Amino acid sequence: MTDALKRLSDEGVAIWLDDLSRKRITSGNLAELIDEQHIVGVTTNPSIFQKAISSGDGYEQQLTDLATRKVTVDEAIRMITTADVRDAADILRPVFDATEGQDGRVSIEVDPRLAHHTAATVAEAKQLAWLVDRPNTLIKIPATKAGLPAITEVIGKGISVNVTLIFSLERYREVMDAYLAGLEKAKAAGLDLSEIHSVASFFVSRVDTEIDKRLDAVGTDEAKALKGKAALANARLAYQAYEEVFGSERWAALDRAHANKQRPLWASTGVKDPAYKDTLYVVDLVAPGTVNTMPEATLDATADHGEVTGDTVTGTYEQSRAELDAVAALGISYDDVVQLLEDEGVEKFEASWIDLLNSTEAELKRLAPSEG
Repeated sequence: MTDALKRLSDEGVAIWLDDLSRKRITSGNLAELIDEQHIVGVTTNPSIFQKAISSGDGYEQQLTDLATRKVTVDEAIRMITTADVRDAADILRPVFDATEGQDGRVSIEVDPRLAHHTAATVAEAKQLAWLVDRPNTLIKIPATKAGLPAITEVIGKGISVNVTLIFSLERYREVMDAYLAGLEKAKAAGLDLSEIHSVASFFVSRVDTEIDKRLDAVGTDEAKALKGKAALANARLAYQAYEEVFGSERWAALDRAHANKQRPLWASTGVKDPAYKDTLYVVDLVAPGTVNTMPEATLDATADHGEVTGDTVTGTYEQSRAELDAVAALGISYDDVVQLLEDEGVEKFEASWIDLLNSTEAELKRLAPSEG
């Protein structure tokens, strides 16, 4: 078997796992993936935690202790999720040290109910950084309008950030601008810029899911020929924007102060349509200085039969722009699609968080000691 994951790493793609659970930590599985599958980071989100904690595996003792202490359900969730992130960060610490802080990172998300509240997002990010208390943590902040100034503020305080739920090219440029503004604030405050890191999570598969649905509704041969192309085109044009911003004079001044580039991270890389190859959003998005965070099924598929042929992004910009233009020419509004996806993304994470609150509250009640 060819080592596709090693080839991917050699091409400058950092492979992160889009999953975390206590069982994965305590069983040694995470350490094994780091050793054998070239995993150099972990991302989490409310949906991942909801699935992990509701499975119950490994959480009962901590839940019992929390129930005995009569903590609120919000506090219980923060204690549980930060414990998992802290333990994962410790397992990844050798990678963090070996890559001088670039990888070996674990991401944890601010409460998704705060997505449209700037000050609360900043306060939550500071609290999470303090609670986890590991230098290789990334605090996830959504790329909503309210999230943008929060990103600047949090970066300006020297806290590393994973910006999540980016769907549009315009919003991605605003995210990079918010990051640079944060670095400029940090520099003015005398902070060491070399210790501040960030990734920008650009979502992939959901773009095809929504645009393909609209192409099917158009129904022409021309429309059907464009299916499965929009998500890759969108992500590739995002990489072009990244090259422009981090080739600018503004960046050069920060680079001289030893700042780190905000790497593009391809998120939502599991293929939703079985008609497409299951490694599509990995092997067709290979570019230096990127991160690809994969669910385990996508990781396994890439390891098994992924064909990594080198850089599949640079040099595709003209074609990518033509494909998005062709979609627009059929009456499908790009702006409408990306706004819908952002709104849905926030709503899905909020719904998962509320499910997590409800299931955890039920467990706390079940495990609470009887009075007497």
